Amino acid sequence: MTFFIGVDVGTGSARAAVFDANGRMLSSHKHDIQMWRDGADTAEQSSDDIWHAVCTCIREALAAAEVSADQIAGLGFDAACSMAVLGEDMRPLSVSASGDPVRNVIVWMDQRAKAQAHRINVQGHAVLDYVGGRISPEMQTPKLLWLKEEQPERFARAAQFFDLPDFLTWKATGSLARSACTVTCKWTYLAHEARWDPTYFHQIGLGVLADEGFARIGQEIVPPGTPLGQGLTEEAAAECGLRPGTPVGAALIDAHAGGVGTVGAAGGAGPEATMAYVFGTSACTMATSAKPHKVPGVWGPYYSAMVPGMWLSEGGQSAAGEAIAHLTAKHPAGPAAKEMALGKGLSLQAYLLRTLDQRVDVPSDAARFAESRVIVPDLIGNRAPFADPDARAVIAGLSLDQGFDDLLATYVATVLGVGYGLRQIMAAQKARGVCPSAIVISGGAAQSTTIQQLLADAGGYRVQSPASPEPVLLGSAMLGAVASGHAPRLQDAMTKMSKIDQTFTPSVPHAALHDRRFEAFQMLQKADRLARGLGADQLPQSG
Repeated sequence: MTFFIGVDVGTGSARAAVFDANGRMLSSHKHDIQMWRDGADTAEQSSDDIWHAVCTCIREALAAAEVSADQIAGLGFDAACSMAVLGEDMRPLSVSASGDPVRNVIVWMDQRAKAQAHRINVQGHAVLDYVGGRISPEMQTPKLLWLKEEQPERFARAAQFFDLPDFLTWKATGSLARSACTVTCKWTYLAHEARWDPTYFHQIGLGVLADEGFARIGQEIVPPGTPLGQGLTEEAAAECGLRPGTPVGAALIDAHAGGVGTVGAAGGAGPEATMAYVFGTSACTMATSAKPHKVPGVWGPYYSAMVPGMWLSEGGQSAAGEAIAHLTAKHPAGPAAKEMALGKGLSLQAYLLRTLDQRVDVPSDAARFAESRVIVPDLIGNRAPFADPDARAVIAGLSLDQGFDDLLATYVATVLGVGYGLRQIMAAQKARGVCPSAIVISGGAAQSTTIQQLLADAGGYRVQSPASPEPVLLGSAMLGAVASGHAPRLQDAMTKMSKIDQTFTPSVPHAALHDRRFEAFQMLQKADRLARGLGADQLPQSG
């Protein structure tokens, strides 16, 4: 039999899974990765630590599946869009104020480049039309500019700047080729014209990269799933427990892998009518269309960044699962509830969710536990539709209650806040001609029918769940299927290897409740912007 391995590197862990040719998962394994936080705006990791975690996961998943290395026909990687920096010896080069050489990865959520992003946006450039009109500090050119300005010697010594997914494929195969997904979505590569724009790099202060012919950020750009090099190198194969030469496909960003693993699923309406929603630490929305649509505040349109030959509009929320985790952990009742959860072998969020399920017969009724509490969960900015990295969380409806029920209110209100943010993204896209009719959801924070129903109710759209328990990993495994030739095209793998399981329709009896709460949600966003001294013409519009 033929099997494929998918590898996913998220914010806090690496995971690997083994799938058969029909998309059935045989096994998976998870291994945590380290992150250093020296301040609110700083997040750093180690590419050596990440690669060690990846190899551990692959070996353990392979052993658990009871599949031999010879049966693995292909391998695919996805990762969060962090930036890995390597020196002339292709060893880690520090990006940290600490000088620690191990810390060579600027994590996607790192906000150190906010000033550089602002400067780039003030200058304006035509390439910004293809990132939603504004560059984000989560993207790589502001981070590169920060490195050049704040650590010029290290910038000069760097041999390669990799998006993390491309670092993984280089480590596996030795190929310096970059995926069109990563460089188009995070580095301003114009995939629809198959080129970098050197005038942008000269304008913002990174002209040296253009003068070098873009050798340090990618000269060979290939579609996701393209076989790289000669497959796994001898060294990488030994580390992973696989066969040398095993085909490796060009990678995807983690959210895009979730999109690939879901939007073409059998039983769904197809990629153009179905928007992927990857709900994890952050949340990403991935809407596909045959023509480009420029949506202010929504990244893109990106050509062939997810589904080959199609345009992608990418939105999302900088804090989603992280907002839920943070606000519940910081609640006065959080520590005691966490102890109770651990006693039952559950995480705090799983314990809160189980309590919620026990208290309602109809999942939509769970919204009433939020009572009058409304939460805007923009703890680290608003990614979409306002492209506002300085936005912050706002909470209404607090009391002096410090008990468990008040903690439950915060939990539910935060989930609903994520849903109202999703509703805003859908409205912004619809106004510009991007009109999916359903949302297919994946990600660790969304693996509950109650959460899926609440998001359908708060967002106002049908929410579908895929049959695969790990659609992000499945999307990566599909890259291996394409690289090995077992699937002629990525679209073929999408249809064959994934399918829709359940559909959740917005509750009509609860519509008025959510309309009222959504209006309050928007008023809180306006309050935040007014508090920051922004004028009325810069306020979010009701919709």
